Amino acid sequence: MTRPVVSKCCSVNRGGGWFSWLRWRPTSTVSLAQAEQKLLKGLKSVLSSKYVWIAGNKKRIWTVWTNPNNTDKTPVVFVHGMGGGVGLWALNIDGVAEQRPFYAFDLLGFGRSSRAEFSQDAVLAEKDFVESIEDWRKEMGLERFVLLGHSLGGYLASSYSLRYPQYVKHLILVDPWGFPERVQDPERLYRIPIWARTVAALLQPFNPLAVVRFAGPWGPGLVQRFRPDFKKKYSGFVEDDSIIFDYIYHCNAQYPSGETAFKTMSIPFGWARNPMIHRVKEIDRSIPMTIVYGSRSWVDNSTGNLVKFLREDAHVDVQLIKGAGHHVYADRAEAFNSLVNKVCDSVDERNDRGEKNSDETAS
Repeated sequence: MTRPVVSKCCSVNRGGGWFSWLRWRPTSTVSLAQAEQKLLKGLKSVLSSKYVWIAGNKKRIWTVWTNPNNTDKTPVVFVHGMGGGVGLWALNIDGVAEQRPFYAFDLLGFGRSSRAEFSQDAVLAEKDFVESIEDWRKEMGLERFVLLGHSLGGYLASSYSLRYPQYVKHLILVDPWGFPERVQDPERLYRIPIWARTVAALLQPFNPLAVVRFAGPWGPGLVQRFRPDFKKKYSGFVEDDSIIFDYIYHCNAQYPSGETAFKTMSIPFGWARNPMIHRVKEIDRSIPMTIVYGSRSWVDNSTGNLVKFLREDAHVDVQLIKGAGHHVYADRAEAFNSLVNKVCDSVDERNDRGEKNSDETAS
């Protein structure tokens, strides 16, 4: 049995009473590390991993990478979404890293990275994330790379590209969160079922995944009950279907600092407080963008075409992967990996053409 931890996400009477069971959750950082190890066990790639210390060695970012010596190819950096971690890329690492250096990390406040305190201001919380990514880049010694972000990771990858365009060769956004404005049309808003609006109102004071922690020993079961789709996604990769659920649970049963920052950056029904659609045109036009959606996702893929319109003087390619939901990378992993490799190959081809032109000019 794993060691109980004391919840920091809720204020309760520490003297005991019926609240006491809320403070007990069957999780620990060791349990999370073990769950990640089991999930990544089936990889053919030889993974390296370490904590990357940032902010004057006060915070740390859990990082995995492979194939770093293939310097002829542009590295690719994967950024996970809300409630995720590096383990969720299990179906993609081999398929992408076979051809180039691959890096992935747990965002600050998520997974095995430090559960740091973020600003309670949405703009500053976003900046906290972005600066942690830049500090990570410096420590890893990466100069230019393809940056890929899923969901919240797509939002943060876009924000990073706004602030540090000189390091991003190509931006890949996978079912990105936080781009469109909140729906203002009352008719569209009220198409949301009454029960959904009621639940959203009741849960508004809490973090998005607070129920997983409040459930105590019933938390792991809730993950399986509410996200049974993950069993199918990873069934051909892991020996035991429970492994993926254990990983997701332990990622989100820890102190929810990144989750709290996400709540700060969002408004009811999951809209971004500061929609990226208002800023996407400001991303350096020299950075090509590929936006990938799942055909069955809840994310509105028409936003991709709007981005293409707003960035008419830059390269924007919108791709739809049939049969995939929000977790495109796991729903249709083979198609997703193929698309990512094509994008990265195009970056290498541009590099080769650029070097050839430079040599011809010099001669």
